[in-house]
Amino acid sequence: MCKKRKNIIEPFDLTRIKDPHFVASLTKDELEMLESQIREEIITQVSKYGGHLSSNLGSISLTIALNRAFDFNEDKLLLDVGHQSYTYKILTGRKLEGLRTKVGVSGFQKRSESSYDHFEAGHSSTSLSAAQGMAIARDLNGEKYHVVALIGDASISNGLAFEALNDIAHRNNKVIIVLNDNEMSITPPTGALTKMFRRWKISPRYIKSKSRFKRLMFKSRVGYFFYRIAWYIKDWFARHLISHNIFEQMGLSYIGLVDGHNYKKLDKALQLAKKQQKSTIVHVKTTKGKGYTPAETDREGSWHGIAPFHVETGLLKNNHESLITWSKLYADIVEKVMEENKDVLLINPATLKGSELEEVFKKFPGRSIDVGIAEEHAVTLSSGLALSGKHPIISIYSTFLQRSFDQVVHDLARMNLPTTILVDRAGLIGADGSTHQGIFDQAAFIGIPNVVIAMASTPELAKKLVYTSLNHKGGPFFIRYPRERIDKINSNSLNGDTFEVGKWLINEENKSNVALVSYGPLFEKLKMKLGEENIHITLVNAIFQTPFDINVVAKLNNYKKVIIIDPYATSFGFTNNLVATLNRNGYKGQIITRAIPRKNITHASVSEQYKETLLDIESLIKLVKKSL
Repeated sequence: MCKKRKNIIEPFDLTRIKDPHFVASLTKDELEMLESQIREEIITQVSKYGGHLSSNLGSISLTIALNRAFDFNEDKLLLDVGHQSYTYKILTGRKLEGLRTKVGVSGFQKRSESSYDHFEAGHSSTSLSAAQGMAIARDLNGEKYHVVALIGDASISNGLAFEALNDIAHRNNKVIIVLNDNEMSITPPTGALTKMFRRWKISPRYIKSKSRFKRLMFKSRVGYFFYRIAWYIKDWFARHLISHNIFEQMGLSYIGLVDGHNYKKLDKALQLAKKQQKSTIVHVKTTKGKGYTPAETDREGSWHGIAPFHVETGLLKNNHESLITWSKLYADIVEKVMEENKDVLLINPATLKGSELEEVFKKFPGRSIDVGIAEEHAVTLSSGLALSGKHPIISIYSTFLQRSFDQVVHDLARMNLPTTILVDRAGLIGADGSTHQGIFDQAAFIGIPNVVIAMASTPELAKKLVYTSLNHKGGPFFIRYPRERIDKINSNSLNGDTFEVGKWLINEENKSNVALVSYGPLFEKLKMKLGEENIHITLVNAIFQTPFDINVVAKLNNYKKVIIIDPYATSFGFTNNLVATLNRNGYKGQIITRAIPRKNITHASVSEQYKETLLDIESLIKLVKKSL
């Protein structure tokens, strides 16, 4: 891969890498050369296709070190979330060209891509539970390999991760947990005695000496007696004079803090972790965005996930100056609402940047709560606020809302507590692929009592929905919106009147024997295109996916054909419910449906995904023409 000639190291050919075995024999200079080339490749490809930049730049040396210490043909590596997998992909023979496109590799671990990918995710904090499962299976099968989970300091704060830690510490199935700490959110141990003890504890010489001493002492009763006395003395010092961190208090071995950009120290710590008899935390400190100044100096999270950009300047290639996202529109509406009503609070689980809520949090720091990666907590926290006379607004991605299903059922809907839930990135989301599609929440929540689910097709309807939700005295009020852009608009100019919950809008009634029912921004695009094609059918804007407008549903009995189109969810929610309702009402005509199929839709552009599911405008116009 790399040639040395008269102390000159020639560059690696990254395209010829087949597996990571070669990194174990590299010198310090060769490692630095490889790291530099991988960094350049990641920056180049992310600048072209977008992706997760900072987390990948910060973990290059750590990923190389892991592949020096372990053989992931046999050992198992689980990358929590998986968004920091770009270096691992290169080392295991994959190319980043076409990253996150239909013809390229996924932005996450993907078992179908490589035998080196033993797990796959997209949501945080799942790696520890899965790693423990693998470790238990390994030991039951009498196999010998290491299970390694790499998890970040933000992800490990999630409840699921702590549930796993609690169980891992309780069982004797060894897992090596590498904690990638790039924000110092977990305080390192302090104090001279603590530092001395830590150095002593992680020394290989200490491990060998301890084992030799134990074997010697256990040869006689007198020796055993003195061993027990020595153990009690050491234990007393450990318990009374040394400040243990949370991992040691749980019973895990702890190695750290380790410089995550120093190969010598990483090699030493990882080799020591392999020798430990029980589950071990290797606490590594890294610099997020390392090696690319705009990312390394970023304190707002702008470079965590980034669109295509110019490497030289750090500026986005397309800044969409004349457009805003639906996320920004709703953020502006929430800001106005919070100005007007001091009982409104905003809750967000660690996606402020993506949902464009930074300004709201700055303006209302006392009423804006970032709970971190804790979706379940966000919902039940809202129940406490609602029970105390406040109106919580939860802003959350559709894909992450799935994690709080029980809390919505048990803690909000069951008690009929008024809460506004802004469901960002509903529908097909593009390059992040199957782990992030926002297509399942509607079907999951639509059958719960006391729930309202709605989606606006225009900015004005968006504002009306938010104000309607604030006046709604029932349970959780879901307002879904897609990951799309619209023409820039001042939300203050929009009408904020409320309207009746469950009301649908009907256009060109009785002008045809065909009625089309749909909702959301695509409804407006479809309406415009039908007009351009001079196709006149009755159009029903089903703003509320639950409850139904029973008056409009009854009118559908007058049509020979009803076309139901759901471009933002699978058919197992709104579509099937409407079909069942029409049948109960005695509808005798033909029902034609089209919704997102119930399958895992992989990474591609949003437009490609709509074409694949036959929900692009051209395919829908063909469907309508065929029905006439």
